[in-house]
Amino acid sequence: MPVIVIGADTPLGRATMDELLPRSSEVRAFVTSPEVATSLRSRGVKVALGDVSDGSHVGGAALNAYCAILIAEATADDRDRAFADTPDAVIRTWIEGLNDAAITRVIFVGELPDPASLAGLRAELAIVATAARTAADVAAEVSRLEDAAEL
Repeated sequence: MPVIVIGADTPLGRATMDELLPRSSEVRAFVTSPEVATSLRSRGVKVALGDVSDGSHVGGAALNAYCAILIAEATADDRDRAFADTPDAVIRTWIEGLNDAAITRVIFVGELPDPASLAGLRAELAIVATAARTAADVAAEVSRLEDAAEL
């Protein structure tokens, strides 16, 4: 089933993509970096390039995907965000977009700034904490959860 990584142009996003790409199922990426988009396309990834703070961009990219992997790092790094200016606000736009896309499963990767930012999510949810873990360990856990029958 299709999976999309929101924030695939972050270090954790790249590690997650590296873990997921050997699969036979479709892996998509949502990025704001044109250079990363080109690199991922050369690897056969379906890439959406847009504003990470625009829920309609995220939701459109996630249409017909089963699982969305949300890389928290993309909510607070130095990229431009036109529609939300705090990590919580970015997460809320993601939730709106993913609900509109009828995503079934969400794996949140990182530390939640405010757990209430996930309020209203209409999907199965798992949170993968990143504190004191290597990117490879986090990516392996995300891959395991994405493969699991239930979270």
